[in-house]
Amino acid sequence: MDFRPTSDQQALRATARRFLAARFPRERLRRTVDADAAAGADDRLDRGLWRALGEAGFFSLRLPEKEGGAGLGMPEAVLVFEEAGRALVPGPMAATHVAAGLVPGAADGAAVVTALDGPGVVEHLASADAVLLTGGPTVHVLPAGRGPRPAPDLPTTVPLRPLDPTTPLHRIPGPLPGDAGQRLTGTDAQPLRLHATLLTAAQQLGSAARTLDMAVEHARSRKQFGRPIGAFQAVQHVCSRMLARTDLARSGVYAASVTMTVSEVSAAKLLADEAAVRNARDCLQLHGGMGFSWEADVHLHLKRAWVRREQWQPPAQAEEFLALALLDDGGIAPRNV
Repeated sequence: MDFRPTSDQQALRATARRFLAARFPRERLRRTVDADAAAGADDRLDRGLWRALGEAGFFSLRLPEKEGGAGLGMPEAVLVFEEAGRALVPGPMAATHVAAGLVPGAADGAAVVTALDGPGVVEHLASADAVLLTGGPTVHVLPAGRGPRPAPDLPTTVPLRPLDPTTPLHRIPGPLPGDAGQRLTGTDAQPLRLHATLLTAAQQLGSAARTLDMAVEHARSRKQFGRPIGAFQAVQHVCSRMLARTDLARSGVYAASVTMTVSEVSAAKLLADEAAVRNARDCLQLHGGMGFSWEADVHLHLKRAWVRREQWQPPAQAEEFLALALLDDGGIAPRNV
């Protein structure tokens, strides 16, 4: 089986990269970071950017054409989300993407949809129009009460000091009522969770690829003892390991987008999480003291990678799902996925 992107898929990825470079360049990322850092736990998600993402098809990519989508598949969505991860686009992109066709306005970016996969932590709650509840066998959706008022079906939420300045978080301290929100009849939560997990892995892959590029660029331009630091074998070994992690994660994510089995998706999430976190750490180390500064972008990738690692199958859960799926015939999902 050939997992290499086709010419059409390569064109789609290139288009997504150009779009993000134009609509969310580094300068806009830095303005967002500085504004959100000053706001603390408050959410300042750029609704204009969100609508632009919707108009560009980031959320409706897999919807049938008769429903206003592009009628494409998960392999194409993975390529687009990889570029979003590379650019560090903020916001609950995976949740909004899987909500397209289920929540009005999600497909075209008119609505911001976040998700709660059981009691725990939810991102961008203050900017969300709706919350997907995916912890049970079927999907429920409830209005988020955007602004200072919480959703009526949510218990009191506790704002957390965000690790990533562009990803505000709220903790849900208690269990939700069993009948919270509107039950979406016939909507199985298991495939939705699986799709969101893989799209998050694709974002991690994009971040890992970007920090690899940043490390190589710095190794070429930074000089010590009259030579680029990339000429030293120790630096070359670090960059080689970053490349190996990125390529391994890419193979896993692309393969999972075709097979969509629990074992493949869980493995892809584990590989992408490791690549994103460890590549960002290595990139930071290669940048030396400058890498630890607020002005460098390396710390943003590391902080976002830490946050995404805990979303949609954290490592311990992904390892458990992978083990159970491998024990099951054909990688079929265990009942508690």
